[in-house]
Amino acid sequence: MRPENQSSVSEFLLLGLPIQPGQQGVFFSLFLGMYLTTVLGNLLIILLIRLDSRLHTPMYFFLSHLAFSDISLSSVTVPKMLVNIQNCQQSISYMGCIFQLYFFMLFGALDNFLLAVMAYDRYVAICHPLHYTTIMREGLCTLMVAGSWMVSCGSALLHTLLLVRLSFCADIIITHFFCDLSALLKLSCSDISLNEVVIFIEGGVLLSLPLGIILGSYIRIGTIILRVPSTKRLFKAFSTCGSHLFVVSLYYGTLAGVYFFSSSWDSKDIIASVMYAVVTPMLNPFIYSLRNRDIKQALEMCVNRVKFFR
Repeated sequence: MRPENQSSVSEFLLLGLPIQPGQQGVFFSLFLGMYLTTVLGNLLIILLIRLDSRLHTPMYFFLSHLAFSDISLSSVTVPKMLVNIQNCQQSISYMGCIFQLYFFMLFGALDNFLLAVMAYDRYVAICHPLHYTTIMREGLCTLMVAGSWMVSCGSALLHTLLLVRLSFCADIIITHFFCDLSALLKLSCSDISLNEVVIFIEGGVLLSLPLGIILGSYIRIGTIILRVPSTKRLFKAFSTCGSHLFVVSLYYGTLAGVYFFSSSWDSKDIIASVMYAVVTPMLNPFIYSLRNRDIKQALEMCVNRVKFFR
C-alpha cells in the first residue's frame, strides 16, 4: 500500500482502553467521577491557598501551580477518552492529536520540574531553617516557576515540531487512549532517528536533572537528620516531606512503568498510563490535604465562613 504523507492524514484512530462492549457505562462513570474529583479537588487547593493568607508561603505557591498542572494534564486526555467511551467514536483529527500531544508533554514536564522545585524548598526549610525566608524569597520562587514553564513549553514545542515534519503511512491506528509520542512515531513512514536522538538526549537531561535535584535534596535532608537523630526531628521531617515524597514516588513510579519497563503498548502499559495521567492527578489533593494541618485549617475556616453567611 502506498504511503500517505502527513498532509493527507486527516485523522487518527485511538484504540482506547481494552473495555468489553457491555462495560462502557461502568468505565464511563468511573473515569468521569475520577476526572471531576481531580478538577474539583485541585481547584479547592488553589482556592484555599488563594483565600488563606497563612498559605501564602513558597511551598503552597508551588503547590498551587502543581494543582493547576494536574488539572490541565488530566483535562488533556480524559475528556476525549470519555467521549470515545460514550459514543464509541475513536477518531481524533490530525490537528487535535498534535495539540493533545503538545499539551500532554508540556504539563507532564511541568509536573516534573515543579516536584523538583518543591523538593529544593523542603531541603531549604529543613537544612537551613534560619535562612529560609532569605533564600526562598518571592523573586526566586517566581523565577523558578517561570523557568519551569518556559523549559516545559520549549521541550514540548521541540518534540511537536520534529513530529509534524514526518510522514505517516496508511496505518493510522494509535494503540492507546491518547496521542502519545512513542505511539505516533511507530506510525511514521519517515526516518525518525533524529526524533529518537532528541528524545534520548533532551528527554534524558530534562528527566535526570529534576530527579537529581529531588534525590540530592532528600539525601541531604536524611544526612542532616541522621547526624543528630531524634524522634522529634524525624517526625518533623516526615510531616514536612511525607506528602511530597509520596507524590514523587507515585509520579516517577508510574512514569517508569509507562516509558522504561514496557516493550510494547499493551494492556499493562495502558493501565500504567492511566495511573500516570488520571489517577496520580486525582490523588494529589488527598495526599496534600489529609496529611496537611494547614490545608485542613484553611478548609475549616472556609466552611465556617460559608456557614456564617448563610
